Amino acid sequence: MTDWAEIRRLHTIYEDDAVLALDKPVGLSVMGERHDTDLVRLAADAGEELFPVHRIDKVTSGVVLFARELRFHGDLTRQFQRRTIGKRYLALTRTRGLPTAGTIDLPLSVGRKSRVRVAANRADITASRRPPADPDAPDAPDGADGAGASGAMTEEGYWSVAPDAAFAHVRTYPSVTTFVRLWEGDGRTLLAATPRTGRRHQIRVHLAWIGHPIDGDPLFDKAPATRTFLHSWQLAFDAAWAGGARVEVEAPPGADFLAPIGDPLPADLLDDSRR
Repeated sequence: MTDWAEIRRLHTIYEDDAVLALDKPVGLSVMGERHDTDLVRLAADAGEELFPVHRIDKVTSGVVLFARELRFHGDLTRQFQRRTIGKRYLALTRTRGLPTAGTIDLPLSVGRKSRVRVAANRADITASRRPPADPDAPDAPDGADGAGASGAMTEEGYWSVAPDAAFAHVRTYPSVTTFVRLWEGDGRTLLAATPRTGRRHQIRVHLAWIGHPIDGDPLFDKAPATRTFLHSWQLAFDAAWAGGARVEVEAPPGADFLAPIGDPLPADLLDDSRR
């Protein structure tokens, strides 16, 4: 889809004088495409100037936020930098065995050909109960022990590497993703994932390196049969131009995203996960 008026009509989920939030279709970049089109260029060609506040990958669908004027852009980007933005994604893996909730605390680095990777050897990733020293997270129940980087665990899981196991020869970026398991069945798992840090490809790399890659992800599947099953679901920000009111926007997953799950998905599952 390359008609800006049609994209706006079909995919606008929130708009006011300061911002525009779109439910981005799979296959369109937010900005910066050299040989293909992107949303910023499509808007400009149609006479509308937009300033991206953040980006989501071309293969990812869902909420993306733009400032409609440059004067609103700085405050919004600072909210991302300060991590006061609320972000939640839906991710469908082609695996089972994840705990009901978990934290992936693995540093990232950039390797050959600019590929993002975990900044440690895969064998050094350990899975265990959440460390009780983490003040921002509930303790895992007694007996919730890990079973290796890709093994099944019960209740709360925690993946990490020891400080001395992280690479020292490259620049590394502390990166944390949390998730809750929404559904599991037919060899697949649906997660609600929150990137506590906003690194490039973070959710995709974190899940793949603990043995649960996102279904259809071209970073880890050379010939994906369908779309990448990662969806930017919810975004919350403070609207300084409206007295600091908290604005929450949501892009419900489309039928193409939910198709692999099929009928077993309870109709109220996503509603329940918001609580």
